[in-house]
Amino acid sequence: MTKFGAIKQVIDGHTFASTAEANRYSQLKLLERAREIKALAVHPAYPLCINGVVIGKYTADFCYFEGGRQIVEDVKGFETAAWRLKKKLFL
Repeated sequence: MTKFGAIKQVIDGHTFASTAEANRYSQLKLLERAREIKALAVHPAYPLCINGVVIGKYTADFCYFEGGRQIVEDVKGFETAAWRLKKKLFL
């Protein structure tokens, strides 16, 4: 268990931080098989830049395309201060 009480799960060789995240992965895999989404990526990382300087990275839970639009998704039980900051920098 993690410090927030989540139980890690492993599916298809991917380690997920919580049961909720693992369940969402299973849902997304079904949507991908049904061709409702495509190019599902697990834990993609994005550089966080300020004025052209990389100050860190944001690792999302999932990224995929739906209807020609890229979706970057996180599964959260609750928002932490660190996540709120990274979200602002990412956006």
